[in-house]
Amino acid sequence: MNPMLALRQYQKIGAQAQTSEASPHRLVQMLMEGGLDRIAQAKGAMERKDIPNKGIFIGKAIGIIGGLREGLDLENSVESVGELDKLYTYMMKRLTEANVKTDPKILDEVADLLRTVKDGWDAIAAPGPQF
Repeated sequence: MNPMLALRQYQKIGAQAQTSEASPHRLVQMLMEGGLDRIAQAKGAMERKDIPNKGIFIGKAIGIIGGLREGLDLENSVESVGELDKLYTYMMKRLTEANVKTDPKILDEVADLLRTVKDGWDAIAAPGPQF
């Protein structure tokens, strides 16, 4: 048996177990983590001049950010939701540019933006003081 294949299967099962038990808040965190991972993998592919995988990883990052965007409640009148929609759209556009131009600086920019959103999201879930 191929050990890498076994490891991937194990990771897949672990991820499925996590998602089936995760709260909606945790699922969004997992998507953001996945987006950051794909951007990092795309950057690594760029550095290795691995053009096919660069495109695959950027495509996956765009898909994840698109999923985050689709999950927004745009009926909500909170202004920040509309701003987040615009930010996700911008990130997707910049990732497309990074792919076309093979520009790791654009990947860094998008990763920084996504990390900032994730930090805010993580802070929402942080438990308050226990009395």
